[in-house]
Amino acid sequence: MSTIRLDAQGIEIDGRSQVVLCASLFYFRLPREQWRARLDQVRASGYTCVDVYLPWNFHELAPGRWDFEGRRDVAAFLDLAAAADLKVIARPGPYICSEWDGGALPAWLGLDPELQVRQNEPRFLQQVAAWFDQVLPILAARQHSVGGPVIMVQLENELDFFDCTDRPGYLTALRDLALGHGITVPLIACAGQGDLFGATGAVAGVVPACNFYPDDDSPHIEAEVRRYRDLLAERDLPLLVTETNRRHRTLRRLLVSGATLIAPYLQSSGWNFGYTPSAGNWGDPGNFMTHWYDFGGYVSPTGQERPEYAEAQILARVIDVLGPRPAVAKPAVEVRTDFPTSSVIGALKLSGGGQVIAVPNLSLVDGHATVAGVQVEVAAGACPLMPVGLPIGAAHTLTLASADLVSVTDGVLEFSSAVPVTVVIDDTTVVVPVGERVTVADLELVAVRPTEAAREPVSAATDVTSVRRRSGQAPVAVAGVDEVPPSLESLGVFRGRGTYSTTTDLTGVDELLVAGAADILDLTIAGDVRPPLVTYGANRRIDVREVSGPVPIEAAVEIWGHANFDDTRLPALRLGALRGLGTVWKINAVQDVSALWTVGGHWATQPAPVRQLGGWSSTRGGERVTYTRLVHSPTPAALLLRGLDEPAFVRIDSADPMTVSAENPWVLLPAGSSQVAVTLPHDASRPGLGAELLTLTPITGWSCTAQDDELLTAFAVSASPGQTVELPLALDAGEEAWLDVDLPASESGHVLRFEGTQLRVTAWSGGECIGRVWLGDRPAFSGGDPDRLWIPPSWSGLTLLLGGVGGAGAAELRRLTLEPPTD
Repeated sequence: MSTIRLDAQGIEIDGRSQVVLCASLFYFRLPREQWRARLDQVRASGYTCVDVYLPWNFHELAPGRWDFEGRRDVAAFLDLAAAADLKVIARPGPYICSEWDGGALPAWLGLDPELQVRQNEPRFLQQVAAWFDQVLPILAARQHSVGGPVIMVQLENELDFFDCTDRPGYLTALRDLALGHGITVPLIACAGQGDLFGATGAVAGVVPACNFYPDDDSPHIEAEVRRYRDLLAERDLPLLVTETNRRHRTLRRLLVSGATLIAPYLQSSGWNFGYTPSAGNWGDPGNFMTHWYDFGGYVSPTGQERPEYAEAQILARVIDVLGPRPAVAKPAVEVRTDFPTSSVIGALKLSGGGQVIAVPNLSLVDGHATVAGVQVEVAAGACPLMPVGLPIGAAHTLTLASADLVSVTDGVLEFSSAVPVTVVIDDTTVVVPVGERVTVADLELVAVRPTEAAREPVSAATDVTSVRRRSGQAPVAVAGVDEVPPSLESLGVFRGRGTYSTTTDLTGVDELLVAGAADILDLTIAGDVRPPLVTYGANRRIDVREVSGPVPIEAAVEIWGHANFDDTRLPALRLGALRGLGTVWKINAVQDVSALWTVGGHWATQPAPVRQLGGWSSTRGGERVTYTRLVHSPTPAALLLRGLDEPAFVRIDSADPMTVSAENPWVLLPAGSSQVAVTLPHDASRPGLGAELLTLTPITGWSCTAQDDELLTAFAVSASPGQTVELPLALDAGEEAWLDVDLPASESGHVLRFEGTQLRVTAWSGGECIGRVWLGDRPAFSGGDPDRLWIPPSWSGLTLLLGGVGGAGAAELRRLTLEPPTD
């Protein structure tokens, strides 16, 4: 039978030990018609494996409604990987992160208040079992033990970032589900921040892997990586690096530190189509992901090969020359440099004799190293893997070479270098200029410069001129009337948008409080379209002093991504948090409650002092102080902690303490009297905090409508007459326009750039939502250019939904430009 063996020496596949170079390549971020070309491209780079997330919510579109067809046909993708002679590391989650909507956890899980995601909890595990019942048979039928490409299956993803209360129990449950479906290849679980137990629960049969994202210029990469290599070797396990940086200089340093699986994350870039991007925690905090999903890998989203692609091919050739089972060793020679380099020189002992050492030049200029007393040149930013004492046939020894040895064939040694190569054959030292050949004894030495992929000529950008505006609007589903605004998910909207409408009397009301709105809230009060709120669930006060009497309120809420990371600072960045309007309150009165807080704990004897919140002074800086105060409100209330610059713990009566962050310094209180305790580190340099008590009345009687992604897509792709319009096109705040755009045929697809302001745009083509852009005043975006969309070459038609955004300036689409897909 085909076998995969893991031990302290590395990975053995069918009896052959090897270093595995692995590129991330995600079927769900590419058109199906491009799968094979991208897989072939990875194989041509010299990489022999791809890692593949399988997003649960990409396949379960609604509870119990599964889809594995078309672009969701993961079985076909795995078969294409096998046809391209690529191995696969399959990562079915249940949680994947990947800057993907909800980390792939279905949005409706949050509707069950008893269900606890990523925990050893029956309701969640029942849902996971249903997902595994669908996906694991696909993997089992294609695992290496039965002749397929899948060599490992990852359970969970970076669980050490998450507060799982029973890691052994949770990972045991996932392992048993995998084994029950006949998975026989190794099961792995990756540590995102080096907590091996946190990632695996130390569960037998689950191999720890590591994700490293160091500073590429750090001198300490080798020391950190080698520590984990040694820890795993004590358990007779290899160092599997399941995610890391993309730069091959760094990958070389991982190699000489003992990594036997090296899987830089996102070497092959892709796209966030439709409603799949997450709301993330990379901003300050919070951000949205762009349609582009690109972090500088060796293949761009449009398939262009970048300079690192050639570096991949060189590294793959070096690994082939090194042979099987290179083992971590101490350098056999002394190394000195006149440039910044690693604090620990990495070395590998080779099975056929000799070593290879890595000497990274961490500067921007060429420099010199002295290796075993021989001065050699090292190019800026390079990390040559220098052979030392390597037998060449039966007659010679490659005593030293200052560059990558990429081929040994029929007495010809080929080196890859951007600077002259110093070579010592036996006791003879020569310098081989780049592009030249030098003969020593009966050996021919060749130095070649690394070649970059050829770049196609860049054509000029062209303006789009054929645009028609439809007269109709997409239908809505009426969802009824609720006393308090329901979540969009409870209305059946897991991807899409909804509106909430009511009329309320604002006589004598100066402010409203919006609590828990996410993702994007467009609030219209008495016909006035307010600037959009992107709060990630934080509370916001809304000034309504200019209106009075019965006033209509409409709130349009759009989902731009469920959180893919559990960020406790803001409510909507919690993993599993729901989307919608949240709650809207009238603020009846505001009372300053900054004074008369009792200082508790060991800070003073009885009677306890009474001070302003945060106003106690002591020499014991950094220790926690607890302040307590009784507050009263005849209605529900909100306590605002003003001046909070770090998290505090707040306890209401005898309830468990909650963490209150500087990003959302609010606590909701019930009507009546409440004993409030605030605990925070003592800082004598910080002024006292302020505290306000806002008494509240809820606004009720909300009429709701819903538009999920399927309803919007059906309207977008339907045939509809339109009237020709010319750009620029101006819209009022809150106004929407559906545009049909004619594009010329293209074998490489179209990159469409939007120029305008105060607009949000959603685009459809080929029967699918492509993605969204936001022009003008907008929150932070990550992952690529936020002003461009890509239309795949085989996807026909283009429909745009434009929405005018309230705030400063008029909403206007000034220009649509087709750019060449060169990056």
